Amino acid sequence: MRAVVFSGLGAVTLAALIGACAPDAQVTTARSDYKELCVECHGPTGRGDGPLAQGLNPRPADITQVAAMNGGVFPKNRVMSHIYGFTPGRSESPMPQFGDLLNGRTVMYDSGDGIETPTPWRLVALMEYVEGMQE
Repeated sequence: MRAVVFSGLGAVTLAALIGACAPDAQVTTARSDYKELCVECHGPTGRGDGPLAQGLNPRPADITQVAAMNGGVFPKNRVMSHIYGFTPGRSESPMPQFGDLLNGRTVMYDSGDGIETPTPWRLVALMEYVEGMQE
């Protein structure tokens, strides 16, 4: 009897985790995180024209051009590092560090280097959202 209850709870927990990891949930969370954390500076379309952009020096990057500025390749690790706050030369950037806000549940993520690394799932989702904004 106890094993059946445990199996039932395990299935419920597994179903909840799968639901939380579903692409729709990730897109909704990433869209919400972008709106909350990024729009004020990068603007709703990512062109660096948010309401606070004019008062910043340097101006926010046009994040729709990240891949274009990198030979057509979107640098996933570098983008996640920049969002999180681990970027060399960051002291020159007015961009806040968002790592503490995006910490929490992690997923094993391979950004293309063949190494799966535990990464905050909201950070992965936000990076993939920005990747989807590329022109």
